[in-house]
Amino acid sequence: MKNIAIFASGTGTNAENITRYFLESLVARVKVVFSNNQNVGVHVRVNQLGVPSLLPKFGGKGMYGRHVHEAVVAAGEEKTGITIHYINGQYDEGAILFQAECPVYPAETPEEVAMKVHTLEYKYYPLIIEKLLTKEL
Repeated sequence: MKNIAIFASGTGTNAENITRYFLESLVARVKVVFSNNQNVGVHVRVNQLGVPSLLPKFGGKGMYGRHVHEAVVAAGEEKTGITIHYINGQYDEGAILFQAECPVYPAETPEEVAMKVHTLEYKYYPLIIEKLLTKEL
């Protein structure tokens, strides 16, 4: 059985989904969730599932959550998506494990784009984590 640590900075829907996915798994369990902000929803979500939330020593700045979706729409991008990658000392520069895309239509709002991106995240995050832990990736 592997132990998983999740780093989260927002409402925690992905952390909750990943935690729920592995609740009955024989492969792994989410044991801790780290956040750069004690006042975000992720803490409530995972605490209810029996996972403690801890604050790391340093938090990150930059593009996350709605900021990303707003920028995608403002730039008139035709597609967006998710990238699952390792972390290293630089923001978003770790080795890529998996990517998935979805279209962005001209009339879409950042909230609509966020819903499509969350659908990709909910589908692929647990699967890619499981493949990584079982050495299928």
